[in-house]
Amino acid sequence: MIATEQVLGETPLVVRRRVKWGECDPAGVVYTVSFSEYVISAAELFYGALFQTTPQRAKQAQGFGTPTRALAFDFQRSLWPDDVFDMTVTVAAVRQRSYVLDVTGRTPEGAVVFVATLTPVCVARDERRGIDIPTAFRAALERYRDACAAAPVPTAPTATVSA
Repeated sequence: MIATEQVLGETPLVVRRRVKWGECDPAGVVYTVSFSEYVISAAELFYGALFQTTPQRAKQAQGFGTPTRALAFDFQRSLWPDDVFDMTVTVAAVRQRSYVLDVTGRTPEGAVVFVATLTPVCVARDERRGIDIPTAFRAALERYRDACAAAPVPTAPTATVSA
């Protein structure tokens, strides 16, 4: 039995999810809003891997938050209860106050389920005003982006047949 969510790799971050029955409509198809939850969860796991601690604790220590400025989806196929899919998180852009995370959901066989683009903006946590991306966070985002660009493209495992 697979856990509901688990990290398979960190560069790039790959998160495996199993669809829970409660995330689906009466017809058995995943609710659109559930996809938002999947992407935000993957982003939180990304921050945890980037900071090597819990994401909110790390951002609190640095005095900033990352509310979502934009979230877009391109849906390519449906998901059903107990389906398993993998989300790969990459950094598409690092701007002055915001950055863009691409989150691609795939079946274990490699078929694309959805592509999401998440754009958080950095804010001063206590003041709720936009700020430049903190230097340490910017450096971490850029290191991750560069490391992912140098890493081999993730592929689905190949099945082996024994005679």
